[in-house]
Amino acid sequence: MTLLEAVAVLLAGVGAGTINAVVGSGTLITFPTLLAIGVPPVTANMSNSLGLVPGSVAGAVGYRRELAGQRARVLRLLAFSSTGGVLGAVLLLVLPPGAFEAVVPVLILLGVALVILQPRLSRAVAARAERQAAGRAEAGTPNRERSRWVPLAVFATGVYGGYFGAAQGVLLMGVLGIGVAEGLQRLNGVKNVLVAFVNALAGLVFVLVAELGLLGAEAEVDWLLVLLIAVGAVVGGMLGASVGRRLPPLALRSAIVVVGLVAVVALVV
Repeated sequence: MTLLEAVAVLLAGVGAGTINAVVGSGTLITFPTLLAIGVPPVTANMSNSLGLVPGSVAGAVGYRRELAGQRARVLRLLAFSSTGGVLGAVLLLVLPPGAFEAVVPVLILLGVALVILQPRLSRAVAARAERQAAGRAEAGTPNRERSRWVPLAVFATGVYGGYFGAAQGVLLMGVLGIGVAEGLQRLNGVKNVLVAFVNALAGLVFVLVAELGLLGAEAEVDWLLVLLIAVGAVVGGMLGASVGRRLPPLALRSAIVVVGLVAVVALVV
């Protein structure tokens, strides 16, 4: 790898870390960059997953103020998201090539649609929950959390993230924005934690399989690439958290939609 290529990977890491902290889809910057400098696809995928983990952690740390008071929620969702991430990584190894890529653009568009419709859907879900709570109160039955479907949806996004992480954040923000009664900025902090763990667990699965030689001799983790992406992603993660925390809900929602649509176009083209 030449010095110019190393700089390109480092800068791609900065860009990916920034986007991941605010929205998601940073993989669409780093992964093509690795392919462009001649890194084999499997090695690029594994190295990229590991390299982006520190950036996601940095983004979560940058959102620590918004994460205050959400420990129970994060831990509960983390169990589902992490399990899904491991399953997604395993599916990447056992399913035929292209099995998931066919539906990835559809899933991202679904996430974009959820983000766009989130205010209206949230009001509708909240109103329905209030009516149900009132009915249960009159009947003397216990109340239940209105977002009990959210963990299953988070598990599904974890599966997607473990297989192909691009726009995982878009899907998560769509799900959390509708099913959890919190502001977008606080939910963005939760999203950063979940994405960090999914990427880390998927990366560990890839490393384990590569070390066992189950993917062939050409499939290995390039630790120099991991280091370059990680350094850039940490810088970008802190920068993205600083910028993202200042965005009003409408601007944040608009950024999510734009990145999601760009991701779909990039994947289709």
